[in-house]
Amino acid sequence: MADTLGGPVISEMAVASPYGLGEEAFADGILAGTHAPGPLDTGDWPVPHHEAGLIPGFDVVAALGPKGTRSMDRLTGITVATTGLLLERCGTLVADGPEETGLVLGTPGSVQSAMAFTHDALTGERPFHVNPARFPNTVMNHPAGRSAIWHGLKGPNVSVSGGTASGLHALNYGSRLLRGGHAGALLCGAAEEFSVQRARLEHVVHAGAGGPLGEGAALFLLESADSAERGGRTPRAELLGCRFRVFTRPERAGQALATCLADLLRETGSDADEIGLIAATGAPDALGEQESAALDEVLGPAGADQRVRTRLHALLGGTGAASTALQLAAVLALAARTPSGARRLALVTTADREGTVACALFRPATAGKEGLA
Repeated sequence: MADTLGGPVISEMAVASPYGLGEEAFADGILAGTHAPGPLDTGDWPVPHHEAGLIPGFDVVAALGPKGTRSMDRLTGITVATTGLLLERCGTLVADGPEETGLVLGTPGSVQSAMAFTHDALTGERPFHVNPARFPNTVMNHPAGRSAIWHGLKGPNVSVSGGTASGLHALNYGSRLLRGGHAGALLCGAAEEFSVQRARLEHVVHAGAGGPLGEGAALFLLESADSAERGGRTPRAELLGCRFRVFTRPERAGQALATCLADLLRETGSDADEIGLIAATGAPDALGEQESAALDEVLGPAGADQRVRTRLHALLGGTGAASTALQLAAVLALAARTPSGARRLALVTTADREGTVACALFRPATAGKEGLA
């Protein structure tokens, strides 16, 4: 195994999604093409939307218990719970111990916590009449830091933010940490919460375009093939490469992504015909159309081949920073249940409103076990 796999491998994953907690619920929903967003209780969620993709029944205290969760916000709770799910699946985490295991999380932080804390400072009798226990929730790296403390992870702890590409940024950062020998294994992924303030900001800034919002998290155990073998784990996919580009005007997003895709194929020595599974963000707006156009330009028109294609926005709603992490989770779930055929590579893509495009190429282990051979 160690001789055949050159890049970092993903050996386990955990998912929290609008389909529920766990990989099985997520895989069932993706394969069935179930539209996850449902009606909102406007009493609990006073937002300018009629539906949202919430994690069913998720409550921080119910998920994690009352101890240490009194001031924990929803984003942190989702991250801590998903981290726990992943560690349960990992068994013996890594032969070198928890001090060699880190966490790289893609997240913008909780806009709900930041705005609520600021509101209290501005409307209270004094600016300092705020609840200090809630201040940590306003910091971007709090979900990752709290998760590491909660679960005893002592390796590198990093938070990165890059819009819908945050999950790929986390994987790219994690692979660099592994190559540099800074960790034995890393939990990498991304998380996003649904909140009143996020929904209101989305409505004001983007005039409600883009359909319903969703939330969720996906985390992956990223390690070397040697580390997976020592831990008794079978790699589920090999990360071949990630590429990112920026665009200065919305109409240039498609060409930026097409260039990004071409660069990724060339630099990984891969051929477009090898790609059998594509997970795009697929936002229902002009950027989503440009993402599709870039894929058609580089890989050929959809419908003209036998590739498996999925656009998660239509299924889960706009999951923000968690988008590409959930797309990768869909890749692994589909690869585990779909015969590989002759095409053995999988592609994840996104185009973000803030001017970034990203793509990543993976070699999944498929039902026929040819994927990592």
